[in-house]
Amino acid sequence: MSSPDSAPAVSRSGLPGLVLGAVLIGFAAIIVRLVEVGPTAAAFWRLAIAVPVLGLLRWRLQPRSEGPTDRRALGLMLLAGIAFALDLALWHRSIHLTSVANATLMSNLSPVFIALTLHFGFGDRHPLRFWIGLALALIGAGVLVADSFQISHETAIGDLLAVGTAVFYAIYQLLVSRSRQRYSALDVMFYASLAGAALLLPMALLSGERLLPAGPRDIALLLALGLVVHIGGQGLIAWAQAHVTASFASVTLLAQPVAAALFAWVLLDESFGLQQALGGIVILAGILNCRLAMPALARPKSP
Repeated sequence: MSSPDSAPAVSRSGLPGLVLGAVLIGFAAIIVRLVEVGPTAAAFWRLAIAVPVLGLLRWRLQPRSEGPTDRRALGLMLLAGIAFALDLALWHRSIHLTSVANATLMSNLSPVFIALTLHFGFGDRHPLRFWIGLALALIGAGVLVADSFQISHETAIGDLLAVGTAVFYAIYQLLVSRSRQRYSALDVMFYASLAGAALLLPMALLSGERLLPAGPRDIALLLALGLVVHIGGQGLIAWAQAHVTASFASVTLLAQPVAAALFAWVLLDESFGLQQALGGIVILAGILNCRLAMPALARPKSP
């Protein structure tokens, strides 16, 4: 079995798309906090709003595309959607059961799970400089949220859910990276989002939480979650994963909590001082170190 990390290490086209995607998904936590529907319902609407738009884009931009005819390939995309749905459901719930700082830090442990999976499961060996960069980025994330990070028995369940979020997001990224070796980002995003929405709807209904938006403000927030965060942010990340390795992509996505902190500072008047700036700088230094650890730039081969 080929490794999900068998794509080119880093390409000039993939890296900007990956960074921009990380910035756009930085809006997710703010929208989830502001919208007045349940946490699982917000996750459902994120995918449900995206599905018809992704379907229309596939029809317009890929008129001859019939999607994956290989059952195994289709299964991987649907499985990616299930993993992403569970990632969203756990993350949205963890925000309500632990501090935002705890949820942010622990849910961003996915690069560790991805690197270890590729190392022990597929025999991919990362250079020492990559591991140093990964450690730097994680330390930076810790510094970013250190002033509100806390460990106690009251937050234990929320903390565990946040770690589960990182596990499922790691699975999602590995499956998307594998699928993108053969299929377009629109194909992968459409089938994964369809499967995720189908799973999240009954979960939201069974939870008994508020499903329908309360008014125009909630509708606007949910549209932003589906169009800007999911199609724009997650779509760019899926596109970029044909041009960068899964390991590097996961580390680069640690730029997301930096973007989220900046957006919260601007939009919600949350604190962003010297400590947060230092954490952001350390994260970016770690990402740069991982980039320099990757092999030479390669020409993308995937669509």
